Amino acid sequence: MIPADSPFHPGSHAYPAWRETKLRDYPQRVEELVVEIANPKALTAAEHDALHERCRKTNMAIYAGPDMGEDKDIPRMLGRQFGLAHLDANLMSDEDDITTLTVAEDGERKGEFIPYTDRPIRWHTDGYYNRPDRQILGMMLHCAAPAAEGGANAILDHEMVYLLLRDENPDHIRALMQEDAMSIPPRMDENGIARAEETGPVFSTLPTGQLHMRYTARTRSIAWKQDAATQAAVAAIANLLAQNLPWKFQHRLEAGMGLLCNNVLHDRTGFVDSPDHKRIMYRARYYDRISQT
Repeated sequence: MIPADSPFHPGSHAYPAWRETKLRDYPQRVEELVVEIANPKALTAAEHDALHERCRKTNMAIYAGPDMGEDKDIPRMLGRQFGLAHLDANLMSDEDDITTLTVAEDGERKGEFIPYTDRPIRWHTDGYYNRPDRQILGMMLHCAAPAAEGGANAILDHEMVYLLLRDENPDHIRALMQEDAMSIPPRMDENGIARAEETGPVFSTLPTGQLHMRYTARTRSIAWKQDAATQAAVAAIANLLAQNLPWKFQHRLEAGMGLLCNNVLHDRTGFVDSPDHKRIMYRARYYDRISQT
């Protein structure tokens, strides 16, 4: 349940003030999200403040550091500087709970999952299928090596999605806050149920008051509540994501660059690897939000 005095409650009188603050001086170009850094493992105070300022405003920032090769300590150590410490150990994460995203070799089980292919990935928040006690609140993508062609990400602040949907019709918000709005069917393997069905809202608030969103634009392995209000709200999200919104940014991460965010909506274009340019991304998912955002 969302507290009645929260600006995210569909009937709250606090919403107009929050909306005005959110829109004031909101970035209009992806370049405004980018911060040049010298050493991601040890940010200067100015670098940290610049990234933190962007995350406070937009829930996301892009850092541009030097090409340091295949070093998984980069996302781990950078994340700690923003209070990101509790990693999500998921099915395909590495032993250190950070996932290496690259095209799977023929015959590898990972190849069954789209992130380990060169195909496009539709809009989503990470871990939308996780249990309520394991929600992904913070996320990092670090580029160790880009593809020969393609592999760009579009990113969109989930608070802006909420704002736009609420302005269109507050009933969309009410529908998407239902506890049974969105269900992810169980995932099966050779031993039976590998992951149980997960049902929950799209929009909710954390105990500390921030807005959280779980969403996927996939049409397979998802079930939406079949009432008219939910169906209209889901269609409204799809319509928004298809528009050329000024708050929707696209950027291709190059070697040494990365995305630091509070699990905002994002997608990925398809890409092409070559023998000399094989895309390698490190993904870190956290049960923490970026501190003081």
